[in-house]
Formats: sequence, structure tokens, C-alpha cells
Amino acid sequence: MALISKAEQTQIAERIAEVERHTDAELVTVLAAQSDDYRYIPVLWAALAALPVPSLLLFTSWNPSAVVAAQLATFCLCAVLFRLPILQYRLIPPSVRRWRAANMARRQFLEQGLHHTADATGLLLFVSEAEHYVEILADRGIHQRIPEAHWAEIVEALVSSVRAGDTAGGFDRALTQLGTLLATAVPKTPGNLNELDDRLVLLGYD
Repeated sequence: MALISKAEQTQIAERIAEVERHTDAELVTVLAAQSDDYRYIPVLWAALAALPVPSLLLFTSWNPSAVVAAQLATFCLCAVLFRLPILQYRLIPPSVRRWRAANMARRQFLEQGLHHTADATGLLLFVSEAEHYVEILADRGIHQRIPEAHWAEIVEALVSSVRAGDTAGGFDRALTQLGTLLATAVPKTPGNLNELDDRLVLLGYD
């Protein structure tokens, strides 16, 4: 289930439309449940847990077959336990979470067609819930006018909102701030068309 209700999704779409009335930027927002299923993480940790079993049993009277069986049992048990959500996510290194979320953000920039806008003015506001990850990616038409440092405050505030469970409010405030920046740096020009849908894209939610 998404962090944002249908009514809130509609409000976000309306906010995007309002922002784009004052800028040539093509804004897309994406909310992902998580950026990876991390299926390999429990297996990796289970293998690491089972690896020292033979050494621990080296000086016992167990025969080789029993040692192998104990190692296999340790691996299987840990693989099952480490799949429990309460344990699995704690086993994922923060650097891996950031890397997977950043990778997904870049994929979404391409999949949503933000690199194909007429004046290279595509901008992605990406949030991954499980990783508490937020990133703003801008095409060259915006990037050359607004330094990346300007996004930092918006990103930090939205991360805090997601952690606090106020994702809808965080999106609204972020879009308001983005709108102010974009209206100044990339103002609306006569004849500019709306090339992309004004909506919140949800990924990984039933």
C-alpha cells in the first residue's frame, strides 16, 4: 500500500500542473516502495554464517558427513531467517541501499522520457520509501541554470518528511520550492507545450 492516498495523488498532480504553468520544465515525480528486492543479501549473509562451521567443529568427534550436514543446515536456517523483513533490511549495507536507489532514479529518468524533452528541461523528483532516499535529477537545460547545490535543502526536507510518515506533505512542500526555483530560472515561454503527464508515478505498490 502506498504512503499516499488517491486524493493526495490527485493533489500532487494538480501541484505539478500548477508548477508547470510558470516554467518550461517538464516535471515528473516518482514514489517507489523500494529500489531492489535485495534477494541476494540473505543468501550472502547465510553463506558467511555457514562458512566457519567446519572450523568450529574441527576438533570435535563429528565425522566429515556430519560436519557438512551441520554447515548446510546452518546455511538453510540462516537463509530463511534473514529473509524476514525485520532482519533482512538491517543486513543491507547503507552504501548498497544508496547505490540501488540512485541506480533506480537514473533508470526512471530514462523510462519516464525526461531525456527526450524538446528543450532538455526534464526534471525528476524521485523518492524510494524503503531506503528513505530522495534525489532530484535535471536534464542539461535546467542543470546549466540551477546548480545541484540548490536541490540539497529540498532533498533533505523531503527525506525528513518521508521518515516522519508525512510523504504527501513533503511532496507538496518540495514541489512548491521547486516551482519557485524553476519559475525564476526556466520561466514559461509562449508556445511551450506540456510534453509529459502531470501525475505521481507509483512503483512497487499493489
